[in-house]
Amino acid sequence: MSKVHRIAVIAGDGIGMEVMPEGIKVMEAAGKRFGISFQWDEFDWSCERFQKAGRMMPEDGLDRIRSHDAIYLGAVGYPGVPDHVSLWGLLIPIRREFNQYANVRPVKLMPGVKSPLAGRTSKDIDMLIVRENTEGEYSTVGGLRDEGTETERAVQESVFTRKGVDRILRYAFEAAKHRRGHVTSATKSNGIAITMPYWDSRFAAFSAEYPDIKTAQYHIDILTAHFVRNPHYFDVVVGSNLFGDILSDLGPACAGTIAIAPSANINPEREFPSMFEPVHGSAPDIYGRKIANPIGQIWSGAMMLEHLGYPEAAAAVVKAIEQVLLEGPHNPDLGGRAATDEVGSAIAAAVK
Repeated sequence: MSKVHRIAVIAGDGIGMEVMPEGIKVMEAAGKRFGISFQWDEFDWSCERFQKAGRMMPEDGLDRIRSHDAIYLGAVGYPGVPDHVSLWGLLIPIRREFNQYANVRPVKLMPGVKSPLAGRTSKDIDMLIVRENTEGEYSTVGGLRDEGTETERAVQESVFTRKGVDRILRYAFEAAKHRRGHVTSATKSNGIAITMPYWDSRFAAFSAEYPDIKTAQYHIDILTAHFVRNPHYFDVVVGSNLFGDILSDLGPACAGTIAIAPSANINPEREFPSMFEPVHGSAPDIYGRKIANPIGQIWSGAMMLEHLGYPEAAAAVVKAIEQVLLEGPHNPDLGGRAATDEVGSAIAAAVK
């Protein structure tokens, strides 16, 4: 009897609750075709829960999902709950407790999607953004000083450890071995005078360790310009927590829409569950209209299938996404009139 994969489902807020059922629908379709069984354990952790209970998740929340095979997340954030409260109350504790230090985001101009960059085709935009996910600029080291006075100041320290930097760089170089063999590093060592030169020195060390991998290094400001002007140049792009966060939104925007972009928070050693989520947010402005695009959720599910050891199933889901993007139906964000569940059902049918 095949293993039943236990998946912790956190639909979250806003359109997360609308796209999650479509993600599960497509995963079930892939499961039936490829003989994969799932147990979906749902958790109501969200801003709505915070407003009722004062916490995004219960105190023992991490222990409840620690033994799951993966975590499938919808979206987090809603008006009335500050973003830093929702983020640090749910996503960041999961990422850090489960050592999900590799945030991996494919950026690809898919068939049937028009890039805002003139003349670009699907051959021009196909990159993988690898973001350090647990340290760097996103720290809680620091605080406010002399509050309420003329000398009031906010101090927040970035933390770059050799272990943290080296493991994300190694992940990027190893990923490049299975792609086009090129890694670009995002830096800002001309202005950030301690952490970024350190990052650069470790990148240079890995460049020497992987002589068959071509490398490039750009300051983050000109790198964003190159994303727009020369997206065809990039294969694997690796950056710190902050720089990777910026680039992994810019990349999908160059590829036409953030709505279909997937992401994975990976614990490469598989000591803990990894988490898979669309790049888009909870979009409260369209929540309830049932027009949200579910492809980001579904594509993230394909990444989950890949991680669980089912590359053929993952490829079938991506192929089904491409088919529906070419032939329809389309949600309003891609110029159509289809509802969220119509697109999800069409992709599930294409998988079968």
